[in-house]
Amino acid sequence: MRSFDQLISLLSEIPDPRRAEGKVYKLAYVLLFSILAGVTGGNSYRSIETFITVHRRRLNAAFDLRWKRAPAHTAIRYILLHLDPKAVEQAFRRHATGLLDGATAASKRTIALDGKVLRGSFDNFRDHKAAQLLHAFETGAGLVLAHIDIDEKSNEIPAAQQLLGELNVAHSTVTLDALHCQKKPSRLPRKSRRK
Repeated sequence: MRSFDQLISLLSEIPDPRRAEGKVYKLAYVLLFSILAGVTGGNSYRSIETFITVHRRRLNAAFDLRWKRAPAHTAIRYILLHLDPKAVEQAFRRHATGLLDGATAASKRTIALDGKVLRGSFDNFRDHKAAQLLHAFETGAGLVLAHIDIDEKSNEIPAAQQLLGELNVAHSTVTLDALHCQKKPSRLPRKSRRK
């Protein structure tokens, strides 16, 4: 299927966490079908397995595969939990950049940086706060360009500075929350002087 060729190519570059003997299903297709299951409302490993089971014949035909059955939800869980998050993020950033190229001139891009709290990510038992992410959203194309974790003991400011340094935002309009309207956000606060 031509429209997925670039994404499949990028997903193929992500290191496979499985042993050589355990690679019955190609990683790129497991990841792609997991994404498609998520887009259609699947929010668990079992729902990914169900999505592949229900659509297996069509997926085989569309992607020239010969899967006789869907991977077990435990196999999907193992694969997704053991992926390198940085490699996955880089693959999605390259995919977003590929989708943006030629869509709009860099000088006409508007990128919104905004923090989000991941629902259900807190853990009262282990006393962990909810996970927070900062994402860069290209408003004209309606496309998320990148994500970055916000440190549990920090806020959006250092994460925004890091994300802006990693993205090519020259000649673009960047919008941020009022939290970022500080005179010197890149400098550390002065230590209090003794009197």
